Amino acid sequence: MPPSLEGQVTLEKTPGYFVTEKAPERIYKMSKKVKLILVLRNPVTRAISDYVQTMSKGYKNLKDFEDLLFEANGRLSSEWGVIRIGLYAKHIRNWLKVFPLEQILFVNGENLIKNPHEELIRVQTFLGLDVVIDESYFYHNETKGFPCLKKKDGFDTSKCLGKTKGRKHPEIRPDILRKMYEFYEPWNKKFYKMIGTDFHWEDQFGTEHER
Repeated sequence: MPPSLEGQVTLEKTPGYFVTEKAPERIYKMSKKVKLILVLRNPVTRAISDYVQTMSKGYKNLKDFEDLLFEANGRLSSEWGVIRIGLYAKHIRNWLKVFPLEQILFVNGENLIKNPHEELIRVQTFLGLDVVIDESYFYHNETKGFPCLKKKDGFDTSKCLGKTKGRKHPEIRPDILRKMYEFYEPWNKKFYKMIGTDFHWEDQFGTEHER
């Protein structure tokens, strides 16, 4: 982490920290008072998006999503990284052994796309900042399906997410999606209980959130 002067807030983003077993203790040794922000999406959507990201890297022999999803016995392959990362209850347990819950902000990934200002107001408040970024800073990009920053207050041009965001997801059969939801449901409920927040991901089966 770079040095921070008094009155400054330094941010560092690495998604891999969340699923790295030794990361919580190492970060705690660096700073006991660090504030942690975790952006979470429906694990079903996250898994499909992860697969699409892998496809984009040009792997020629990559099997279809559904072929990779199941083991020979017909069970979901929980050891496949695409699926394992979505076991949020398993991963957050390591963090809660080290950090109190009040030092962690859980950002609703679906709402971050739909109403980014709501989640960013929560982030600014959590970090003890003046709330400056509000609804007026965003517009919705219909092509990507994601919000973009408007040309405003020092921004010379509008800013949208890069090419890696907003890729079209493959069509997954409803029966496969149902099995994924059934697999994640007990893990999700355990996670909700651990953090005191219900994201209602189970209610998203068959909705646009999977795309």
